[in-house]
Amino acid sequence: MKVANLNCSDCVKVDALSAMLKSIAPELIEILESRYQILNIVNYLQPIGRRSLSTKLDLTERVIRKEANLLKDQGLLDFSLEGMTLTEQGEQALGMLKFFFHDLKGLKALEERLEILLNIKKVIIAPASPEDESSMLIKDIGRFGADYVRTLLGVAKIVGITGGSSVHSLIDSIKKEKTPLTDLTIVPARGGLGKKAEFQANTLVEKFANRIGSQYKLLYTPDFLSKDAIESLMNEPEIKEIMEYIEEIDLLIFGIGDALTMAKRRSLNPQEIGIIETKGAVSEAFGYYFNREGDIVHEISTIGISLEKFKNIEHLIAVAGGDDKSEAIVSICRLNSNLVLVTDENVARNIINTF
Repeated sequence: MKVANLNCSDCVKVDALSAMLKSIAPELIEILESRYQILNIVNYLQPIGRRSLSTKLDLTERVIRKEANLLKDQGLLDFSLEGMTLTEQGEQALGMLKFFFHDLKGLKALEERLEILLNIKKVIIAPASPEDESSMLIKDIGRFGADYVRTLLGVAKIVGITGGSSVHSLIDSIKKEKTPLTDLTIVPARGGLGKKAEFQANTLVEKFANRIGSQYKLLYTPDFLSKDAIESLMNEPEIKEIMEYIEEIDLLIFGIGDALTMAKRRSLNPQEIGIIETKGAVSEAFGYYFNREGDIVHEISTIGISLEKFKNIEHLIAVAGGDDKSEAIVSICRLNSNLVLVTDENVARNIINTF
């Protein structure tokens, strides 16, 4: 059973198994967690050798060799000259273990509590990673987000995505569809931002569309422009066409940035930065800067999805992790109760502690 296809009844079975093992055989939990960590690390870094794996998990090569051989005998790992990789059966086992440890660590209860506090549709929490594995944490957030996105691809017609490292991780975790989704169109929700092409919305749109076999449109404009430049560009036929698609977005996937970081990326002048600091801005979205209560405190000119449109989209998926995102996440969640938040355990606990 693949993790992407797990349904509510599957989750109930996993919850029951978790409760049973905790009460009948608690000593098995430690063994399961050790093997879960091995499968998880291999999944992200494959192909990986025993020495690298032992360093990542702070275990001896002898222990790694023993555990890896056992997992290989069970059909969960493959060995090659390049290193260890997960088999299809290993991927399925890892998916089930993720749900098991999700319940074991109390993350399901944490998700439900956060949904109530933030007044949003759903919260999905990736387990905390060691401090030196922040890249794995972003990948985990992306993988959890990708699993949820796949459940909506059959109902959406136009998917909008923004740029950023978290959205990049989500798109990277989307697996190729066996049957192309030709009725679906992917579009960038706003213009380009930043210097890294791999994190640009246009790049991610094309990558996403190629993986699922859908149509796509690109928006060849900077994100931050003067009002005069925007008015001029809006008269261009190609820009008009893409803006019509953006206005029809029914599924939006976006990242969340804190106000000061985004202000610097957009090269706001010192006076504007002073204004958003003074007014308590903690987040930015679609050309607006918001305080913790979700009130607009500053506005800049951009091309892309409007705030009014954002507030009325039925399917919203925000992917954001890292301790510096807590205030920004709370702020953006005030804007639309349909929002589904994919974040990490530390951020979730930090947010709860602020209420």
